[in-house]
Formats: sequence, structure tokens, C-alpha cells
Amino acid sequence: MGMSSDDVVLIEEGKNSGEPSVVTVNCPDKAGLGCDLVRNVLEFGLYVTRGDFSTDGKWCYIVLWVVSRPLSLKIDWGSLKNRLLSCCPSFLPAFYLSQLPDRSRSPQLYVLKVFSLDRQGLVHDVTKVLCELELTIQGLKVMTTPDGKVLDLFFITDHLDMLHTRIRREETCEHLSGVLGECCISCELQLAGPEFKYQQGFSSISEEVADELFSCELSTKEDCSQTINKAVSGDKKAVINVDNLMSPAHTLLQIQCLDHKALIYDILKISKDCNIRIAYGRISTSVKGYRSLDLFIQKDDGKKILDIENQVALCSRLKEEMLHPLRVIITNRGPDTELLVANPVELSGKGRPRVFYDVTFALKTLGICIFFAEVGRHSTSDREWEVYKFRLDETRGFPLTSNRAKRDIVDEVRRTLMGW
Repeated sequence: MGMSSDDVVLIEEGKNSGEPSVVTVNCPDKAGLGCDLVRNVLEFGLYVTRGDFSTDGKWCYIVLWVVSRPLSLKIDWGSLKNRLLSCCPSFLPAFYLSQLPDRSRSPQLYVLKVFSLDRQGLVHDVTKVLCELELTIQGLKVMTTPDGKVLDLFFITDHLDMLHTRIRREETCEHLSGVLGECCISCELQLAGPEFKYQQGFSSISEEVADELFSCELSTKEDCSQTINKAVSGDKKAVINVDNLMSPAHTLLQIQCLDHKALIYDILKISKDCNIRIAYGRISTSVKGYRSLDLFIQKDDGKKILDIENQVALCSRLKEEMLHPLRVIITNRGPDTELLVANPVELSGKGRPRVFYDVTFALKTLGICIFFAEVGRHSTSDREWEVYKFRLDETRGFPLTSNRAKRDIVDEVRRTLMGW
């Protein structure tokens, strides 16, 4: 028969505003399961306040305490539960598995055409609705008219794989029209035809820009982020102790690091990519902006990490990912000003959650308009990156020729992405 969905994923919602909800997952184990679960939690705008992980290699038990960021954010707990269930190994009854979307093929690209009166923050408002509907933005083109109207073309994919149905398309347009109100003139959603194929390509990055964007190495530029410097008053931003004496079968990693909203995901991503098994883990609550974790780990062969070089390499990757999970720069592209945001992707090919949402929110806060955006991949010698490009419109408050304004934009975008 198999277990029921309530036996696999149980969500207990917090009774009061700001009180953590408790997500419990009890299922057969698989490599990288913790990373996959936390990634989906982040995609719903939730922040992990603390957590416990336990597995014997065959069965796992995971408990996450989560709160929404911001607290006013409404969470569709039913959709989150279905998303978490889709991460668990395929042991559920066939009748339930048939309801989950097929991940074996690439999602189809659709174009959403929003014709409306132009106003500040329009791109983010549409982005927020699309996130709530579990639609992912792959690109954006904005075209303005002389009479103050704007045509936004959003190139999107559907996590639920249901946009081929008329009901799903109509519900999406109706929801958008309701949120945008009177400024929305029309909304259309259709499969992206041959005339939009060029949008799926990703414009190249010049060697000079690539050097600036990807060369921020921990060993030489630990202080490259103004935001990190302003947020940290202590001497150490990240400390990792490796202990092979505490447990006869596991290596203990004791981690203390400056907290940010995706810190747990970044740590679990490295463990997944490095084939590190976490037999037991405890994530403590943030204290004075710092987070502590105790992780009992093994290599994929079930042995401790005794080699000093392997220990150093693992700690180096963890520190770089914890302190510099994102790269944010502003550069000139001909006459245009371009904001670039990059983050390493998982070896599985998955990118970082909610980057487009956070960047558009930061730009809306600053009163800066976007007239073009795209998402693509860029490979360096040792990893693949997901790169977001935003071409910005000049505003009175932020003249884009000003170096100070550019620094302020980068700082605000990075703070929003890190949750500071």
C-alpha cells in the first residue's frame, strides 16, 4: 500500500503571526534530500529558523521550523506540501504519484503579454503574482509607448506543468488582472512560438565583465562585499571546526557563520555536490546575527574525512559559499546600464530560489525601472553559474552615471538577496 501523504510530510502551521510553523518529513533517504527540501521551502518565501536532520542511510527524519519573510506573506501550505512530497523518493501509491508533474522533460516556454499603464514597480508586482502561481521567469522584455503605456513580455515556465490547459492560462491572467487593477489593459498567455525563439538565447558576457563578476575568491577578496562588512562587527565571519574524535564513525563539522536567509541551503548544496552524507545535523537559531550548526558527516563510502587536504578543500568551499553565495555588479553595455547577479548552480543543474523576485523587489524599493531582463548560464573553469541581467532605466533619484548611486544599487540588491 505505501504510506499516506500525511505520514510523509506533515506541516503544523504557527498559531500566531511570527510563530514558526513546523515542517516534518519522514521518508526513505536519498542523496541530497535535505538540500532539495530546503530549496523548495525557500521558493515559497520561507526562512528556516532552526532544524534537525537524522538518517541511518536508509530512512530519514527531518524537522524544519520556518517563518515567512516578510511575515505578511501568505503561504499556500497545500502547494508546499505537494512540492515537498515530490522531492521524496518514489514510494508513494501510484494514484498519488500520477498527480505530480513529470520532471523527466524540459518545461515548455510560454510568453505572458501584459499591456498596461506604466507605473513604478510594475515588473515586481507581476513577478510576485507569478511566484505565487509557481511560474518561473526565464526572461523579460519591456516596450514602452509614447503615451505612457507599456508592453511587458514575460517568458515563463510552469512548475506545475499545467499551462497547456485553458483553465490554468485563464486563471493566471485573471489573477494578474485582479492584482494590477485598473492599470492593466490586457493580459494574454500563449506558448512561445518561433518568433520568440531568439529570447531563449543568452547574450554573451565580455571577458572583462566575467573577470569582475566571477573572480571574487574567498582567499584574496574576503572583504569584497560592502554589505558583509557593514553587517559584521566581530572578527570572524565564518568558523569551521573539524572534529574526528567526538564520534567513532563520523566527522563532526561545527560551523558558526554570519546568518543569511539561504545559509542552510548553501551549506546543504555543498554537501550534496561533494557527495557528503549528513547522518545527523542540528541547526540552531540565529543569535546576534550568527548561526551555529553541528553536522555529523561521512564520505559517500561511509567513512570519516581523515585526509587533511580533503578537510581543507571542504572547509574552503563551505566558507566561500556561506560568505559569497552571490555576485552582484553594475556595468555598462554600450549606452545602457546593466545590473548582473550571478550564483553557482547545483551539479544537478538547479539554480538559486527567488533571485528574480528579490532583485526586482530591491529595484522597486529604489524606484528604478527595468526595460530588459534575461536569465542564462555561464561556465567558468570550475563551475557553472546562473546569471541574471537587468538593463536599467535612468531615474532622478538614482542617476546611473553616478558611482555612488551604482554602489547603493549593488548594496541594496545584495542586502535583499541575503535577507539583511
